[in-house]
Amino acid sequence: MRQFDEHTITEAVIERLAKTQNARLRTVMSALVGHLHDFVREVQLTEAEWRTAIDFLTRVGQKSDDKRQEFILLSDTLGVSILVDAINHRQPKGVTETTVLGPFYVENPPEQPLGADISGGLQGEKLFIEGKVHSPSGKPVAGAAVDVWHSDNEGYYDVQRNDLSGPALRARFRTDQNGRFWFWTIMPRSYPVPHDGPVGEMLRVTERHPFRPAHVHFRIEAPEFETLVTHVFVAGDPYLESDAVFAVKESLIAEFPQMPPGVAPDGTEMKQPWRCLNYRFGLKPIVEAAEHVSC
Repeated sequence: MRQFDEHTITEAVIERLAKTQNARLRTVMSALVGHLHDFVREVQLTEAEWRTAIDFLTRVGQKSDDKRQEFILLSDTLGVSILVDAINHRQPKGVTETTVLGPFYVENPPEQPLGADISGGLQGEKLFIEGKVHSPSGKPVAGAAVDVWHSDNEGYYDVQRNDLSGPALRARFRTDQNGRFWFWTIMPRSYPVPHDGPVGEMLRVTERHPFRPAHVHFRIEAPEFETLVTHVFVAGDPYLESDAVFAVKESLIAEFPQMPPGVAPDGTEMKQPWRCLNYRFGLKPIVEAAEHVSC
């Protein structure tokens, strides 16, 4: 029997993975073992610290259910989610930058006509959003499905509230022949990520706050283009520099200027001041792999 120590154990574990049939799995697992072992050696991990780590991960799993995924929250707050997103979505010129999906997306939101008010009766400062979806060259993309969702004036999403009879502050729109869409809602608010579990404990002991800056989510899907998942953040929000999930990008920060009473772009007569957002969304074409030709 071979005797393993701190200098030989890593190579031995990686050797045991050599017969893994799935080449990608073999690569990922070998790198994982190598980096994990190097980490343990680098910090000289104590047995007490190891037990604390096991307990923490166990509680992360126990906190997760069909309504809450604490492991995704852990990934978000450690910057892993945005790193994976950045690696997988290197955008060319003319394409909107991506960011994390977040935990509050709901599949197949209610489809609404252009110009609809999706506030669901919730109180807040009125917000008119208009956008244009286009290719990298600027050509309009008609018929794109635009899913939108955001927090309310108190920082909650509709799925977090028990007093609503249906969806609010979320909908699906279809772009017109010019690639345009528009609708009414209310201003979003900055809010804390769930912090009543082990991830919240991690944030507290590392002296980090749980807040995300105010933003509106967009998920845009159209044939022949990659699906775009992004946010548009409210300029001037106090948490832009310290987003708990590291998802802010400069190109995604926009002004939501306050407008005086008067006629809005869609013809609505506004008797009170209101806010507006005008943003362009560039989609990345799907590039089909060239057919292999052999001689």
